[in-house]
Amino acid sequence: MQDEVRIQRQYYMKTAGRFEELHHHEGDEHFFALGFLVGMIDYLKVESVLDVGSGTGRAVRYIKQRKPTVKVVGIEPVRESREIGYQHGLSKSELLEGDATSIAFGDGEFDLVCEFGALHHISNHQVAVSEMLRVAKKAIFISDCNNFGQGSLMVRAIKQMANAFGLWKVVDFIKTGGKGYDFSEGDGLTYSYSVFNDYRVIQKHCKSIHLLNTRAGGVNPYRSAGHVGLLGVKKECSVETVKLLA
Repeated sequence: MQDEVRIQRQYYMKTAGRFEELHHHEGDEHFFALGFLVGMIDYLKVESVLDVGSGTGRAVRYIKQRKPTVKVVGIEPVRESREIGYQHGLSKSELLEGDATSIAFGDGEFDLVCEFGALHHISNHQVAVSEMLRVAKKAIFISDCNNFGQGSLMVRAIKQMANAFGLWKVVDFIKTGGKGYDFSEGDGLTYSYSVFNDYRVIQKHCKSIHLLNTRAGGVNPYRSAGHVGLLGVKKECSVETVKLLA
């Protein structure tokens, strides 16, 4: 596992200067998801946001520009990525060193905790999502891959069938040559990941869950959408939300 973390972080160290050029494009799936999130910040009366796995701080900057009264903080483990964020105007108190699997903030310290494309780079994504739920007071928001909605209709059907019969880990082990991960120059080290892998744990902690296709997809995001946004509104927020909607 340490080798995998090292490979991933070395990739981001080397590509930090080109990260935004490689990964950030106006109109991409995360840009779409950010537009939705800004609306939810108003809807849930959010006053503070933590972005997990911030990279060069795109989400932090986006939210700050549109919601200047909201406290926005990002955490990112790779120093070179944080340095690019500082060059883009973020302060060291806005973009901190931090690990998604061990978030150094207290329970419910931020109204909303979000991530954009970080979870498919984390082997123990369940721990990261549990940490996000712990630190969030009102809601969490995930914008990430749904591997079961990627590929042709036949490929998706095979993936979904394997997952339904509990065989997806075996299929993925074979597909990755026993490594359990893939590596590409475009995205570094990645794991097979679906937002729906973490649906049950989010459901346990949230009063409601809201899904949206962040790229083209059909009526069923699990079956047809390669990238998905998920908003989980926590149970602790239910009374306040009811009052706001009254």
